[in-house]
Formats: sequence, C-alpha cells, structure tokens
Amino acid sequence: MIDIDRICPTTLPDALARTSALAPDLEAIVAPDGRMTFGAVAAEVARLRASLKALGVSRGDHVGICLGNSCRWVALFFAVASLGAVTVPISTRFRTAEMAYALKQSRVSFLFVADRFLKIDFVGMLREICPGVDTGLPDEALPDLREVVVVGDDVPSAGRGWDDFVAMGREPAEPTAAPDDVLLIQYTSGTTSFPKGVMLTHRNMLGNAFVSGGRMGFRLGDRFHSARPFFHVAGTTLSVLSALQHGVTLVTMSRFEPSEALRLIEEEACTHVSGNDTMALMLLNHPERTMRRFSLRGGWVAASPEVVRRVIRELGARECVVGYGLSEASPNIAQSCWWEPEEVRVAARMRPQPGLELEIRDTETGAPVAAGKRGEICVRGWSVMRGYFDKPDETKAALSDDGWLRTGDLGRLGDDGRLEFLGRVKDIIRVGGENVSPAEVEDILHRHPKVRLAQVVGVADPRLMEVPVAFVVANEGAVVDPAELIAWARENMAGFKVPRHVWVVEDFEAIGMTASSKVQKSKLAAHAASLLDGERAGALG
Repeated sequence: MIDIDRICPTTLPDALARTSALAPDLEAIVAPDGRMTFGAVAAEVARLRASLKALGVSRGDHVGICLGNSCRWVALFFAVASLGAVTVPISTRFRTAEMAYALKQSRVSFLFVADRFLKIDFVGMLREICPGVDTGLPDEALPDLREVVVVGDDVPSAGRGWDDFVAMGREPAEPTAAPDDVLLIQYTSGTTSFPKGVMLTHRNMLGNAFVSGGRMGFRLGDRFHSARPFFHVAGTTLSVLSALQHGVTLVTMSRFEPSEALRLIEEEACTHVSGNDTMALMLLNHPERTMRRFSLRGGWVAASPEVVRRVIRELGARECVVGYGLSEASPNIAQSCWWEPEEVRVAARMRPQPGLELEIRDTETGAPVAAGKRGEICVRGWSVMRGYFDKPDETKAALSDDGWLRTGDLGRLGDDGRLEFLGRVKDIIRVGGENVSPAEVEDILHRHPKVRLAQVVGVADPRLMEVPVAFVVANEGAVVDPAELIAWARENMAGFKVPRHVWVVEDFEAIGMTASSKVQKSKLAAHAASLLDGERAGALG
C-alpha cells in the first residue's frame, strides 16, 4: 500500500514552505484583488498567523471564512491552517437561514466576513442571525462565536475591521499543524435540508491535491484558470491546493462569467482550465470564443464525453482529464491521466488514486460484485474523511468500522481495475425494469445541434414507476421544438431512455443551482412534477 506521506507534503505549512523556497518569484495567484508570488504569500501568511494568534485563535478552533475568491481568502486559509485551526468555508451563495445553520452547527468561534459581496449584505444577514454583533459577543443565538472581523466599512460595534485585526500581530507565531489535524469542515452542496459538515484533514486534502494535479499534468510554472468557488472542495483541494503542491499559478474570479473567463484564459496564457458541464458549455458556446487565442494544454472537466471532446477540440486542451469524487473523499477517488489515450480519458475510464482501495458492492445486500457488474462505489484509504462534524449517526451510516466509505454512487470496475462512474444512486431513473442514468441521456442530447445544455430527471409514472423528462437550454439563435427533440431522441437512444417531456428554459438559476454551480436534481424533479400537474389540470379543465 502506498504511503501518501512519502510522496508529497501532507501539511499545508510544509507545502507552502517547499513551494515558496523552490519558486519564490513565481506568481501564486491572480485574483480580483491583485497578484501575489509564492514568496509574497508565505510572507503574508506569517503576518496573518501572528494576527490570528493575537486574536486568540489556537489549535482546533473553528474559523469561518465568508469572502469571495481572492488573494486574501487564500492567505487567511493558509494562516488558519498553519496554526492547526480548522477553516469552515461559508458559501457566498448562502441566505440567512443557511448561514445561521452553518455557523451554529459547526460551532464557529472566529468569523471573517465581507460586509458586502456580489450585492449581498452579509453583515446585515449576520445582524439578523446574531444581534450580539452590535451589543456584545458571545450571543445566545451563536454561543460559540467570540470574534467577528469584517472586510469592508460596515463593521458592527462588537466586531473589528480587517486593518485593526492585522495590526494586532506584533509577535511572530510558528506553524503547528500536523497531518491528522482537521483542515476543513466542508458543508455539502445543500441538496438536502440539513447539510453535513465533512471533516477533512491536512493529509486528506494535500495528498489529494498532489495526486490530482499530477494526473492533470501540472508542471512548475503552469497557469491554471479555475473559477471554482473557494467554499467548495473543487476550489480548495483541486484548485488552491493543487496549484500550491505543484508550483502552478492559479487564475481565479469572484464568480464565473464566460466572457471574462475567456479573456482571462487568453490574456493570462493559461495552460489548464477547470469547470463542470455548465461552465464548459458556457465557454464553448459563447460568441467570443472563436475570437480568442488560447495557450491551453490540459485541465479537468466534470462533464459528459461529448462535452469533454469539445473541450479538447475547440479549446485546445488536448490533455484534458476527468475525475470522480465527492466531498467525503476530499474529493477525487479516481481520475484519468493526461498521458493516456484520448478515448480512454473521454470515456471516463479512470484509475483509482494510488493507495486507495475501491470495491463495487450490491446496492441491496452490500456484498462485493464481480468485475464488470454495476453497484455502489465504496472506498477506503488516506483520502477518506474523518467523519461528519457532530453527527455520529450520519457518520456511522456512511463509514464502516473498518474505514469503508459508502458513496451512494453507482459504478463498475473493469478487469483492468479502472472505474466507470454510472451516476448517483438517488438520481438513477427506474423505468419499468430498466435503470436509466440521467448522465447518459444528457450526453446524447448534447449531440443535438440546437441544444446547449440538457438536464434529465425522473418523474413518477403510474405504469412504469418512473419516466425520464428533460430540461434544455437552446444554443444561441436556435429554437428548440420539444416534439422534434423527442423524435430525434427516439432515433438515437433506446426507447425506455427517451424523455417523455421536454421543456425549454433560459437557464437553471431560477429552478435551483448548488453553490458549486451544479443543477440541483431534486429541485428540478420537483419542478417537473409541478409542471406536469399543471398540464394535467389544464387538460381536465
């Protein structure tokens, strides 16, 4: 079994010390608030570490960060981690109730928050959640919260401004983190009513970042565009930490906007790019794309084979890879490799990360199944979470006593040990006696010349239990006729997979997107059911 500690640094301060010594003058990050070299980041982290210690932050404390992607976010994250404290990323897409839940459930003691970001008044939200920020902390609403530091001008009476916080750091503080310290409490994307806080250690995240970046083909001095939000593991592990582990410049944005992303990828001479299917299609179908000249060599895209092929052909990211993972595994469990043949990478036949054990188990009995058979993906090893914070029952349901994580996802292992991801167990549509993967249907729909983005979900059916339905976004200037698309689908896929209904939408924001820019399938399915109920009521009327 591979010892991940022998391959790479497995604490954040060790990784920063290595890279800043190796390439101090290389740019570490290009962000909306400026540019910093690795040497400058190391110096800023030392300064903030002293300020954090003076504020009272110590090993094991929970520190909330509610800021946009920025140099400041990265330096603060690194400084908190180097003290052995735990970062709790607060999504900048949260609303009041979601923010209140995350702060209270995670027992945040110190909170760093923007007064406003993307027109959202976060200090106003905090005042609503915890009136004590204007009268005195702690407050019974958030009994663990001791200090609030605000980036911006609207500083509550019981809080302090950023400059005042920085000025506190008069005495140096040494790094104290260890590989098994919890580095992050990552809240799941919010597709359930009560998100769980995934506890990830330094070893979990730094190991995953190193292996994932290596399989993506990172080389010292590469430049990586990723708009993945830093409040998600795709932003922390696979963007910030992968770039750190390999001496790569991270080019990021406050939020993903395709025109600005295309400009940055060109002007910053990015060699790699990251995105999910929604992001990739927005880049590929943008009218400015053909006017740009890129330096791309590779990247990773969480998308269907048809979209990955287009990224390779139309963006020039010829070494593009795909991966499979989830927050509970920090995140990547398996990944294709930049040096493999294109067809292997496009087909998403992925190698497990070194040192991890994978099994495919029967979804009913839990018994391992033979190679080539589908079942639930289970994983054990250095990348698997410590557990869910303060949720022992949920932890026990997900993690066996001997360390196996039940992912709740479907897959199969080939005779060569490669993993094929087949879909989330909860997303699989059971049409009569057949199982339909939404991702498979979406991939075929993406081949239609008028379709920019497709999302498929299941709805209840009295005869077949469930049937697939689809929502599609049309390409620029195209008009999609639902009946025509359904007829086309019948010619290109098995009959039981064909969507019974198609609705054309402008985007999915109004229906439901997760904080990590994924369409929320549960909300989409509920919306589809309500549309069908309305159509039936209209027909009866």
